[in-house]
Amino acid sequence: MTPEGTAARVLDLVPSGFDCEVVVTSGSNALTRFANSFIHQNMADDTTSVSITLIWNGRVSTSSGTASPATLADFVERAAEATRVAPINPEWPGLAPQTDIPPTLPAPESTASASPSDRAELVSEFVRAGEGMRAAGYCSTSSTTVVYANSEGHLASGEAASAVLDGIQQTPTSAGSGHAASRDLEAIDALAVGSVAVDRAGRSESSIQIEPAEYEVVLAPEAVATLALFLGVYGFNGKATNDGQSFLRVGDRQFDDAFELIDDGLDERSMKLRFDPEGTPKRRLLLIEGGVTRNVAYDRREAAKAGTESTGHSIKLFGQNIGPIPTDLFVTPGDSTPEDLIGGVQRGLYVSTFNYVRILDPRTTVATGLTRNGTFLIEGGELTDAVSDLRFTQSFAGAVAPGRVLGVGSDARFADSEFGPTIAHVPSLRLAGWRFTGGAAG
Repeated sequence: MTPEGTAARVLDLVPSGFDCEVVVTSGSNALTRFANSFIHQNMADDTTSVSITLIWNGRVSTSSGTASPATLADFVERAAEATRVAPINPEWPGLAPQTDIPPTLPAPESTASASPSDRAELVSEFVRAGEGMRAAGYCSTSSTTVVYANSEGHLASGEAASAVLDGIQQTPTSAGSGHAASRDLEAIDALAVGSVAVDRAGRSESSIQIEPAEYEVVLAPEAVATLALFLGVYGFNGKATNDGQSFLRVGDRQFDDAFELIDDGLDERSMKLRFDPEGTPKRRLLLIEGGVTRNVAYDRREAAKAGTESTGHSIKLFGQNIGPIPTDLFVTPGDSTPEDLIGGVQRGLYVSTFNYVRILDPRTTVATGLTRNGTFLIEGGELTDAVSDLRFTQSFAGAVAPGRVLGVGSDARFADSEFGPTIAHVPSLRLAGWRFTGGAAG
């Protein structure tokens, strides 16, 4: 049965008096892992999952799982039983009305039809970049079709596709990381990704310790991706703003003029769907422009509370209400190469990646975390010594506040982050200061 057929069958099975929305996801997720420069695992998952939300007399419940045509009737009946005993939900915003959905982009053939051999070729190129080093990481491909339908007659369907290569190159005393992600597997230059990791690992074979302090920094895209995601989760989240837990003030100049942030689910580079799990179409949402906070992300519930409309940012995550989060983030690049950014720093730090980042104060976006897999001292505009891992305690919003962004790189790409890959397309940033508070031990 097709995903469209499965969704239609679920709606037919819903008992009289119930409203329903159903999301059917069908496709392939595959993973090739490697360690010690050898592939040790290939995994592939081809499944169809169904999530149904039923509404009855103000009571709402959601049930999810895998379901075959033969088990759909039992699945729906059990979901109805759960709904009959669910508590009344006074915040239920109602089902999405019939709405036009932007045309979907088909998954690239190289991603949709990727074989273990195709992923192994990228792994081989990554490994080949580091002769004499040990490589570890993964290459993944995903191609899924998603159908949303509800009892109001609204129907949306689309495809999501992603390919990711992530790994480290290791010497006996150091490691360096490299990352790339794209809708199109063939667009990933695995040798270049491996070479970045090799360079960072080679430079880090011996490291020095430095005194904790605030240092001018150049953040590589992975570190910037974490910064952007934390701003999205704890700042531009409509639940956080409704609950008074966000620092945002729409219309105020809260950021540096050089830092422009957009959430654009319609960008052709995006690896996500063009509608959210509530069936709301995505759009281009300007978050920061000219240093001014412009918009907030909303789902249907938080939009109703705020007296506005959903921006298409519903998130369904393990049944938790974490609020609407931007997941197609783009930081507008500048015209400076990473070398230009480094060249402007007399004394500071170059940071490749953040790790184990945790929020301390959501209202100020103060977070703590570690540097990892490539941190280097900058002296006189050049990278010099590798620096042992450092702990930081820093407000992410404060780091890009007015006057704090000294340069924006031209090297924007999809980068990994604390919340995973394929979410943030960002360049390197040169920032006036970043507060380091200790070594890796504390």
